[in-house]
Amino acid sequence: MAPLTLAPAKPVSSGEIGMIDPNRADEVDRRHQQITEFLSSARYDALLLTQPHNFSWITAGGEGTRPGSNEMVAAAFLTPDARVILTGSVDSGHLFDQVVNGLGFQLKERPWHEDRGVLLEDLCRGRKVASDSGMFVTDNFEPHLVRFRVPLSEFDWPELRSLGRHVTHAVEATARTFRQGETEAEVAGQLAHRLLKHEVTPVRLQVMADGQGHRYRHWGFGSDRIERTCVISAVGRRKGLHIGATRTVTFGQPTKTIADTHHLAAIVQTTGMFFSQVGWTVSDTWARVARIYEKFGAPDGWRQAEQAEGIGYAVEEFPFVPESRSRLRTGTPIFWHPSVRTAAMGDTILVRDEGFELLTPAENWPELTIDVKGAQIRRPSILIRESATDWPDQ
Repeated sequence: MAPLTLAPAKPVSSGEIGMIDPNRADEVDRRHQQITEFLSSARYDALLLTQPHNFSWITAGGEGTRPGSNEMVAAAFLTPDARVILTGSVDSGHLFDQVVNGLGFQLKERPWHEDRGVLLEDLCRGRKVASDSGMFVTDNFEPHLVRFRVPLSEFDWPELRSLGRHVTHAVEATARTFRQGETEAEVAGQLAHRLLKHEVTPVRLQVMADGQGHRYRHWGFGSDRIERTCVISAVGRRKGLHIGATRTVTFGQPTKTIADTHHLAAIVQTTGMFFSQVGWTVSDTWARVARIYEKFGAPDGWRQAEQAEGIGYAVEEFPFVPESRSRLRTGTPIFWHPSVRTAAMGDTILVRDEGFELLTPAENWPELTIDVKGAQIRRPSILIRESATDWPDQ
């Protein structure tokens, strides 16, 4: 039998390597300087980042996961003088050609068949190291690292706006086109398809048929068929950033109960967004939201599910809870998603000095107007589609 020979692999052409973004490189330098100041003040030699949200933050939008999966294949090791990517030999080429090209990172790699943890442990040995995981006897500083990620710098804002448009489009287009009688899972597949077309990773998908959300506020999707109403919600990630949006559709005219609860959810959400103001604490904003529930005869309505959370490089940067003294600053994204019985609203805003900026504006969707302190604010209404069957008021 003749021996099998393989020609040597050709080098990657310049056209296959991503262009260097000088603005991104400057942003990475700035973030590294923040870490350097932290290490000096806390008297640490280095910081080890293994969590995906922190890797994306320090690389200003890089993903440390293997393409097409959520499997982390890289870590970042930062000292005052260097920033190093730690990975295996199979993934280093992709990372340095496509993810951190031109950003000033050095490479330390292990063969794919060796434990990558050994490489991380070797770098930590003999040093005083902080981390986002506490591994290898490092000090876990993860709860404190949110102050670096939030608020987002202005560098992130254009990508956040673009991501918001694509997530909203995916949710609304799915709601406009799926067929009555399809299952929640079938509709979730259509939603995921639309997100992936724009390189948006589906992080959380919810398709709730015919009041499913009243029973299970965190319902994802299942085999139930959609006959009357459907709430569709998605949180998507791209370049490390997250955005969420929610819309509601009915086949045939909604019942008075559904219309009224949707309107109340819209009032709650709009109140929360309007009073998400620079300098306010979370508890200050929360008090305005709680007052709406009381005004409409549901003082404990907010206890049924989360109302909002800070969002960004992590899908939940900080919780929106009644007693939180966290202070809102310009550049803080918040995903407001209150639910009232079967109704749910969901949109992401960016806290700005001049007032909130809506990151998930309706694209081709009916709207209603909510008045808050004299401001007329347009919000998504219920999309009414033609129904194959009539169903009675409830």
